[in-house]
Amino acid sequence: MKGLFLTVVGALAVAAPAHASNLTVHLDGVRGTGGTLFVSVQTRAEFMQERGTAGSVLSSPQSGAHQFSFAVPAGEYAVSVWHDDNGNGRFDKDDRHMPLDGWALTNSEGLRGEPNFDQVRMQIGEAPSSVRLSMAYGR
Repeated sequence: MKGLFLTVVGALAVAAPAHASNLTVHLDGVRGTGGTLFVSVQTRAEFMQERGTAGSVLSSPQSGAHQFSFAVPAGEYAVSVWHDDNGNGRFDKDDRHMPLDGWALTNSEGLRGEPNFDQVRMQIGEAPSSVRLSMAYGR
């Protein structure tokens, strides 16, 4: 998630692909603590890199639920969310390398350690898709 900021910013510059499906991300549990919320939709090749297929940036998000929509071609993707709640521009971890900033990933229930794409991927078809994510905060 270190490069998530650049991933999302780079993704915003990408035009919507032809023959795209609509992906709706329902995000629960956002804390209104300030900072910036980054949402990124990434392929296997983009996962944990500094680019994504689609993304959104929300400054000073309000507490509660948020919804984001993206146009993406059919395929396998991971949706990752990072809330840089203290606005320092880096993904903070404690001494045990546990996340302190807010985060969410597709299919992350029971996840231990840094994820790999196969653990958090989801399939997007031609029809509209949706995913519900819940934020986790370490502080």
